[in-house]
Amino acid sequence: MKSSKRTIQYICLILAWLVLWPVALLFLTSDQRDRILSDALAEMSFRSASFAGINAVLYVFLLNKCFRNLFYHRVGAISYLVSWIWRGNTTFSLLCNHIGGGFFAFHPYATIINAKSVGVNFRCRQCTTIGNKQDDKPNAIPTIGDNVTLGANVVIIGDISIGNNVIVGAGSVVVKDVPDNALVVGNPASVIKYIDSHCCPE
Repeated sequence: MKSSKRTIQYICLILAWLVLWPVALLFLTSDQRDRILSDALAEMSFRSASFAGINAVLYVFLLNKCFRNLFYHRVGAISYLVSWIWRGNTTFSLLCNHIGGGFFAFHPYATIINAKSVGVNFRCRQCTTIGNKQDDKPNAIPTIGDNVTLGANVVIIGDISIGNNVIVGAGSVVVKDVPDNALVVGNPASVIKYIDSHCCPE
């Protein structure tokens, strides 16, 4: 069983190289290579496959439409050359100018990330909303630190800062600054405890 699964993974990788060579060129010529690779490796850590380097990028790109959104966001306007062929997830929107490497979204359907910046190793789940809370203040949006993990159905809105190593519980609505190393839950969200190390619970 294990060997057959491995065989399927390699077949997928071969298929990826055969059909995604334009994507490979975009990756190799992008100044965002390191971040794209970090994103791919973050996802590979949750898969049973163990590909690395460009193999990881192409493997994840082939299998995950949401990763394609992030890839296209990082590559920029030139991605239009291929994005009409290999479409991303139309319910997953990235409107952030700066996103650190190691970004990983667990099935991020109905998700919008509209922040001033997002730090490294960001994790979110479905129905995440990050953005402004007033239509007349479109730039009043959050700043997200490093190693932040969000549960499902989290809302973070307004000109606020989320610190480093923060976990936001599922269903929380965050409208105020969150300090480093905090676990916050509720509507409106509040700190229930401080954590010594960051984790990414499923």
